[in-house]
Amino acid sequence: MGSWTNWAGNQLADGIRVERPRDSEEVADAVGRAAIRGERVKAIGAGHSFTGIARPETVALDLSALDQLLSADRDAALVTVGAGTGLGRLNSLLAGMGLAMANLGDIDSQTIAGAISTGTHGTGEKYGGIATEVVGLEMVQADGSVLTCSPTERPDIWAAARIGLGALGIITRVTLRCVPLFSLRAEEGPMPLDELLSRFDELAAGFDHFEAYWFPHTGSTLVKRNTRLHLAEGLDRRPGWREWWDDELLANRVFGWTVELGRRRPSWIRPLNRVMARALPTRSFTDLSYKVFASPRRVRFTEMELAVPRAAAGPAIREVVGAIEGSGLDVAFPVELRVAPADDIPLSTASGRDTAYLAFHAPASGGHEAYFHLVSRVLEPYGYRPHWGKLHDLDAELLRTRYPRFDEFVHLRQALDPEGVFSNAYLDRVLGPAGPPRPLDTTD
Repeated sequence: MGSWTNWAGNQLADGIRVERPRDSEEVADAVGRAAIRGERVKAIGAGHSFTGIARPETVALDLSALDQLLSADRDAALVTVGAGTGLGRLNSLLAGMGLAMANLGDIDSQTIAGAISTGTHGTGEKYGGIATEVVGLEMVQADGSVLTCSPTERPDIWAAARIGLGALGIITRVTLRCVPLFSLRAEEGPMPLDELLSRFDELAAGFDHFEAYWFPHTGSTLVKRNTRLHLAEGLDRRPGWREWWDDELLANRVFGWTVELGRRRPSWIRPLNRVMARALPTRSFTDLSYKVFASPRRVRFTEMELAVPRAAAGPAIREVVGAIEGSGLDVAFPVELRVAPADDIPLSTASGRDTAYLAFHAPASGGHEAYFHLVSRVLEPYGYRPHWGKLHDLDAELLRTRYPRFDEFVHLRQALDPEGVFSNAYLDRVLGPAGPPRPLDTTD
């Protein structure tokens, strides 16, 4: 028997059977055997979800061997890769072919299947999450059969499975629409919080990719503005020493030291935040897109990210700032702010609405409960949607009111997996218990 834990160490499983299939056929065989025995099966990847979405209860399928580039059409900018392919490896493979992913989050440690299944996204009002670029999937179903889907083949399954939470099947292959390799001009530096709040919509609309970090207990933010460029315009990379200084020393080692100091001496958190805010560098450089989008994250944390309507971003951020400052809580990590356009994926946090994201972090050692409860209560009136892979306490009853197509997804899940082979405690909470399909309520 084996065990499993996620990256943050807050999700654990013991006494499970871990299998390591080498291809789709072996995944199908493992699922078929488990279904006959009445066992529950979960695929495991990089473990970068903070919720129990990937927590195995009986059988864990380690898909790390499914990490191959299976096909590529450079002219059509389409690639098919195994589900266990890490985003970092995928980015390098694409760059070698003169291709890139249209958008990325700020880390690249996840597998492609895990990233799309939980709704991983970047920022930019014109550029959706990674799942919006999925044009084909291969999945193993609950009976061990293999299904393929796309906009023209089983489009109902494809539409939902792009962000399927692992509830519809085990993804084994992903086909992605890519773009020609491009660069990003990065402009980063401090900005007063009041200025950020007054200019938020202007800044978000004025750059291809925009994000900001507010340092609690200060009036300072770090603002990142990225502009897409053709490679022909050239690169202006940071020297190797400066890259190490920015990304390894300051963003990881020094920040890790301040987090640890704050954990040991909570009364130091506020002055440490002020020191960090005053030390924010101003920098600009140009590099390949994936090297600007993603950066190393070596300080372990837990996270909650809540999506609110884009039009409500300003008031929502102001309320969160006021609540944190008036709470008496000492918050060590910056609050991250991003934006995304509406999409058509049923369980996407941006489904049907332009979206702003507020992300809250806490040390992996624990103690986040009061903080996360506070900000979720503040954002409740905005009808927030929680990131599926990040901590929250909503259940199916509440989530049904946040997603217009929630019951459509649940009905499909019941049809594809009526016995709950792919379920676990988290999915039972957020989707309701598995069971045979019931007629959809089509009344208005």
